[in-house]
Amino acid sequence: MMETEQTAADSWLLPPQSELNWLELSALSGTSGIAGVDEVGRGALFGPVVAAAVILPDCALPELLAAKIKDSKKLSSSRRKQLAQQICASAIDWRIGFASTAEIDRLNILQATLLAMKRAVLKLKVQPALCLIDGNQLVKDLLLPQQTIVKGDERSLNIASASIVAKVWRDELVLRLASKYPMYDLIRNKGYGSQKHLLALQQYGLSPLHRKSFRPCQF
Repeated sequence: MMETEQTAADSWLLPPQSELNWLELSALSGTSGIAGVDEVGRGALFGPVVAAAVILPDCALPELLAAKIKDSKKLSSSRRKQLAQQICASAIDWRIGFASTAEIDRLNILQATLLAMKRAVLKLKVQPALCLIDGNQLVKDLLLPQQTIVKGDERSLNIASASIVAKVWRDELVLRLASKYPMYDLIRNKGYGSQKHLLALQQYGLSPLHRKSFRPCQF
C-alpha cells in the first residue's frame, strides 16, 4: 500500500539552492519519468486557472538549456510560443488541466489550482515516477510520489516547461474569448485586473466567466 504523499516524496530530498542549478541536472540526474507541474492564471479575474504537466526526456534537457528556458512570466509572448512548440514536440508526454470559474468560486482559488494540477497529471498517458509541483502545496489525493518546490519554475526544467505550456495555452484561450467580450480589453490584459479591465467591470458588470469570489468582481 502506498505511503502518504509526503512520505513517498521523502526519498527525493533536495539539496540547498547553492548546490544546484537545475534539479534534473543534479539531484535528480538519472531519474526518468519526472513530471513538472505548474499553473497560470491564479491571479486573473476572468477565465479558468490552467495547469500543465510535462515529462521531458533526458535528451531534451541540453536543448532547453541552450534555448535559455526560464519562468514563463520572464519571457516575451513570441518567445513563449516558440519554446512551447519546442517543449511539446520533444516531451515524452504533456497535458493540460484546468478548473472553471464556477469551480474557483465554489472551492476557492487555491483548491481550484490544485484541482487543475491534479487533472493535468491524471491526463498523462505516461505515468511519472515523480511529480515536481511548483509551490508549497501538495496535490490532494494524487496517488503518485510528489515533491513541492517553491519557485520551482526557476529550479526545475520540467516545471519551467509546464509553466510555459500552461501560459501559452491559457493566453490562446483568453484571446479566443476576447472577441465575445471585447469591452474588457482581454487581448491586452489576458483576464488580469488592468485599469481598463476594472473600469469595464464598473461600466458593464460581470461576464459569465468572471470570478465572482474575487474582490474586484464584487460590487
